[in-house]
Amino acid sequence: MNDFYIKNAVEAFRCTDNNVIHAKDAVVEEIFHDNRSSFVTISYGVHAGFGLINIEIVTLVVDRNTVIRNRRGNRIGVRDLNPGDIVDASFSAAMTRSIPPQSRAFTITVVRENANPLPVFPNIVEDRIAEIDRNNNFLITGNPNDMMSQIRFVVSDTTEIYDRRGNRIRLRDLRPGQMVRVEHADFMTASIPPQTTAFRIWVI
Repeated sequence: MNDFYIKNAVEAFRCTDNNVIHAKDAVVEEIFHDNRSSFVTISYGVHAGFGLINIEIVTLVVDRNTVIRNRRGNRIGVRDLNPGDIVDASFSAAMTRSIPPQSRAFTITVVRENANPLPVFPNIVEDRIAEIDRNNNFLITGNPNDMMSQIRFVVSDTTEIYDRRGNRIRLRDLRPGQMVRVEHADFMTASIPPQTTAFRIWVI
C-alpha cells in the first residue's frame, strides 16, 4: 500500500487492494460518451521517490455496474459529473496499454464539485532549461535564479523528445540553457515550482 500527499495542492492518495486501485482526490479532466459506455479521464499523483510526484492519467470506463455518488452519498449518473470535479475512484488494476490507459471503474464518489484549486496554465510552455536531473528523470524550465518562474516537468518513458531537426532524442541529450517547447498534462501541483508531466518536448 502506498500513500502520498501533494503539499499545498489537492491531496492525492492511492492504494492497491486485491487488484483494485483506490485514488483519492483525483481531478476529472475529461468526459466522453458513446452509445454503450462513458469514459471519464482522471489525473492523480503517485509518489516516485526522491521527493517527486508523478502525475498519472487514466481513463475510467463507466458502465451500468459502476456506482457513482455525490457528496451526500446519493446515487447519480455519469452525466452529472463535470470536468474539474474532485473525486474518489476505485478501478481495476488491469489496464489497457493505450495512452492514457483505460480501466474499468467500480466506484466514483464526488468530493468537491467543479473545483479548480490549482493555478491555470496553458498546455504548451516555451522557456529555457534551467536544470536537468537525469537520475530522477525531470527537467526544470525558467530562470535559474527565480524559483517563481520555474516549472518542473516529469519526463516519463512515454515522453517524446525532439531536436531542432525533428529527430527523436533522449533526456540526456538536452542541456541547460536550451530553448524548449513543452506539451504537458492539464494537471499541475500548486507547489513551488509547480510540477506536471511532459508529453512532448521540442528543442527550438
